[in-house]
Amino acid sequence: MTMGPGPLENRYDRSDVEAATKDSVADVTGVLAGCLLLVSAVGNFMQGLSAIAGDDLYVSTEEYLFKLDTTAWGWVHLVIGVLAGAVAIGILLQAAWGQVTGLIVAGLMILTNFAFLPHYPFWSLTIIAFSVLVMWALCTQLRRDDG
Repeated sequence: MTMGPGPLENRYDRSDVEAATKDSVADVTGVLAGCLLLVSAVGNFMQGLSAIAGDDLYVSTEEYLFKLDTTAWGWVHLVIGVLAGAVAIGILLQAAWGQVTGLIVAGLMILTNFAFLPHYPFWSLTIIAFSVLVMWALCTQLRRDDG
């Protein structure tokens, strides 16, 4: 004679709990990636506006291996900031294209801010750090979606 599960028996399969935990972690990392990319996009956009306006915030120096026109570089930051904002909204809305596109945009933000280090190092390093966190969060979410 079989009776229902006893008080000490586990009513849930361990794999169900692990799958639910992985889903929750993936959802949180997706939101984290979207929010961080949105913050980075706003930062890049503001950085671009400041460079285009010819603000005195950026110091031109001749001691670096490469020389950049801050106005032209400002337009690059502005365009990447707008693109990153659109991708961040796609990530937050859980669009299928958002994850991979987010990795690409975060990589572009790292490259452009690395090149901009001589002009404004603290802000560029901040955006690079946010972009690395975005890439980590998106890779974590992609890894969960694959397995």
